[in-house]
Amino acid sequence: MSPHDPTMVEHRLDAEGVDQLMLAGVNDRNIQEVHRLFGIRVVLRGDQVILSGPLDDVERAVGLVQHLIELSRLRAPFDSHDIARFAESFDALGHEGMISPNDDIRIALPGSKRVISPKSDGQRRYLEAIQDNDIVIGIGPAGTGKTYLAVAMAVDALYKKRVKRIILARPAVEAGENLGFLPGDLQEKVDPYLRPLYDALEDMMPPDRVRRALEDRTIEIAPLAYMRGRTLSDAFVILDEAQNATTAQMKMFLTRLGLNSQVVITGDKTQIDLPHSSQSGLLQVERILASIAGIEIVYLDAMDVIRHRLVKDIIRAYSDAAGEDRLDGGPSVTP
Repeated sequence: MSPHDPTMVEHRLDAEGVDQLMLAGVNDRNIQEVHRLFGIRVVLRGDQVILSGPLDDVERAVGLVQHLIELSRLRAPFDSHDIARFAESFDALGHEGMISPNDDIRIALPGSKRVISPKSDGQRRYLEAIQDNDIVIGIGPAGTGKTYLAVAMAVDALYKKRVKRIILARPAVEAGENLGFLPGDLQEKVDPYLRPLYDALEDMMPPDRVRRALEDRTIEIAPLAYMRGRTLSDAFVILDEAQNATTAQMKMFLTRLGLNSQVVITGDKTQIDLPHSSQSGLLQVERILASIAGIEIVYLDAMDVIRHRLVKDIIRAYSDAAGEDRLDGGPSVTP
């Protein structure tokens, strides 16, 4: 870097008291990610982080790196995937888009030694809505944590004895495959549709605790059709993949709500597998329930995706393709 080039600068940030391994990452992976995102040189030297490079790029990076320093001081874990997400939130929303570890909702799960917290502003709003409302509808693309965070809140409510049971439901709707061709009895046929709910539970609770809870029906995982005629009291109830519930099924489900119960409905409007998308109960409740006190609809988007970084780009590519098809008068693209 030439000392006479006014467009090249060096900026030093105070990193006193940080966990240096957490800040730099294993094999300096976090530092390399900041370099990849902004094209600047990043050096951790003593109690300082030194950023050097073109003026505009260094200015863009300062806020993000300061946030990483704050996280490292508080021993709040993050990785290179989180850094990319932080950078996008910062570019879009500035400091308001960054989650403060002091303000986070933290769900500590006994037995698993895990603490689950939101990784984006959208996820934080989603968890706050679940805390404050009896019915929450989370709408957004795959990978935004809609189901995972709802299950975490349900498990937390069960551990703290705010509810006596957890009920997890999904419509058993084929996505291009015929249910009748699957082997086994009815329960064995629908289990593959419910597997993501089992996966989320098993990630949060010891396997023996999950098994006992399923056996004594403290936790119930069932197809949506099994909810008819029941009253769901003292329960945390989650309806997953709600875009594939018909309007009649959605009304049936919502009217099951009993005393001291809470409902979270999750769905992705771009992945409706019903014969006609107009039949989707999710689209209907989005339209007719938004103004009712005690019901909150939370929208998540590509910025809230927590999966592999390419998932975010894939979602945007499909969204762009759908928009172009509508402009051309062609069929919409439904991933």
